[in-house]
Amino acid sequence: MVYESIIESTEEFDAKYCIGVGGHGSVYKAQLQTGETIAVKKLKEAVDVEIPSRKAFEREIHALTEARHRNIVKLYGFCSSSRHSFLVYEFFKSGSLKDVLNDEQRITAFGWNERVNVVKGVAHALSYMHHECSPPIVHRDVSSKNILLDEEYEAHVSDFGAAKVLQPYSSNWTSFAGTFGYAAPELAYTMEVKEKCDVYGFGVVTLEVIMGRHPGNLISSLASSSSSSSTNSAASRWPLKQALDQRIPYPDGDWLGQVAFIVKMAFTCLSAKPEHRPSMEQVSQEISARRSLIISTLEDIKLEELVDPGCFPY
Repeated sequence: MVYESIIESTEEFDAKYCIGVGGHGSVYKAQLQTGETIAVKKLKEAVDVEIPSRKAFEREIHALTEARHRNIVKLYGFCSSSRHSFLVYEFFKSGSLKDVLNDEQRITAFGWNERVNVVKGVAHALSYMHHECSPPIVHRDVSSKNILLDEEYEAHVSDFGAAKVLQPYSSNWTSFAGTFGYAAPELAYTMEVKEKCDVYGFGVVTLEVIMGRHPGNLISSLASSSSSSSTNSAASRWPLKQALDQRIPYPDGDWLGQVAFIVKMAFTCLSAKPEHRPSMEQVSQEISARRSLIISTLEDIKLEELVDPGCFPY
């Protein structure tokens, strides 16, 4: 893609083409003369670029040139010059998972089939990054805003500006990166990056997909009850039926069991202790096996039955 063509199609990165703003720059929609639409993530102007932003730019290039997976956003190319620095990606008309969950007009089309597929796609992408890339790649910012959806609601993990390539025989200590509300609790007292940080973020995103909103209150209740005599005391106040997104019809048939299974799996990913969380490879395999809980109605199961630490023998 010609550099000048991108500049021309965005009218020198005019604000009217901006579709998102992040910590290290802004994302623009650009339609080239060929008719192809792309997303351009532009780093802040060179005079304003700080070292962390430049490192994030380089990390994203490095991670995405190493990763090739259907559920990871494609990096078409990049430019780093004194005039502009930007990355060029495939464009997703549907926007992010967060956009869809917050859009009351589109939410009815985002049914249980689509939601289960989104969870599967994210699981497969993270499993690939952790277990098939050498050395492994940890995303460090798994959140609904960083999961893009195509028109068929296929998930694509994006924004690798915080990604960390794990170096062998190294402790991989670093500064905090991520989004509050999705970051693993151990990052509050240790800055060592491990794959289990992504597993926690995946658990949060999974519940967000099922509930239709960020599960902050539920996670807080479970965390506070974990130190009490009854670990399920908080979960008992959250029937599964009430936790599901009530803007769409309740799941039935096989979808009912699958949704319940996915919720159960999400809770294992949210364990306060990293060693108790499954690996993303295990999660991906469990989802691919299309496991489900045998239940007849939503009233048959409560969240307290899903947070049993023995539910998966990892």
